[in-house]
Amino acid sequence: MWRVLAIRPVLGDTLPQAARVAVCRGDEPTPLKSQWILSGVISNVRYVERPEQQELTLKQAPLGRSEATLAALIPIRKTAAWWNLTQEERRSIFENKSHHIAEGIRYLPSVARQLYHSRDIGEPFDFLTWFEYAPEHSEAFEELVRTLRKTEEWQFVDREIDIRLMRDSKG
Repeated sequence: MWRVLAIRPVLGDTLPQAARVAVCRGDEPTPLKSQWILSGVISNVRYVERPEQQELTLKQAPLGRSEATLAALIPIRKTAAWWNLTQEERRSIFENKSHHIAEGIRYLPSVARQLYHSRDIGEPFDFLTWFEYAPEHSEAFEELVRTLRKTEEWQFVDREIDIRLMRDSKG
C-alpha cells in the first residue's frame, strides 16, 4: 500500500486525485475503493540485446526492499507514429539514439524498476513504469527521469502521468 504524494500530468490528460495506491498482483482483490485502476502484465523483455539483459539482471535490485520507501508510477502512452515503426527502428531510437538502457543501468541498484505492458490488453496506456528507491536516492531518480524525458524517444510520448508515492505504514 502506498500513499500518494502527487499526481502530475506531464503530457495529456491526468488521472483523478487519489489518496492511496494499492499494487495488486494477479487475481489479488484491491483493498481499496478505486478512483481508477491501471492494469498491465510483465512480458518478455523487448529492445534489449543479450549483454544488456545480463547487465540489467546482475545490477537490478529487487522490489519491496525495506529501505525503498519512495516510489513512482509513471503510466506512458506512445504515439501511433511510434507503433508504425518497425521493431528495429524503435530499437534504434530507444537505445542507439536515446540510450534508454545505458542510462537506466547507471542508476541500478539504487532504483529498482519493473515495466508492465498495457497496450496489448486494451488499456489506455502502453506501459506502466514502476520504480522504488530509498529517500537518499531521490535526486538520482529525478536525474534519471529528466535525462530520459530529453531523449528522441520521448518525442513519441503523447500521454504521461507522474505519480509519486511513499510506502504507507498503515497499509
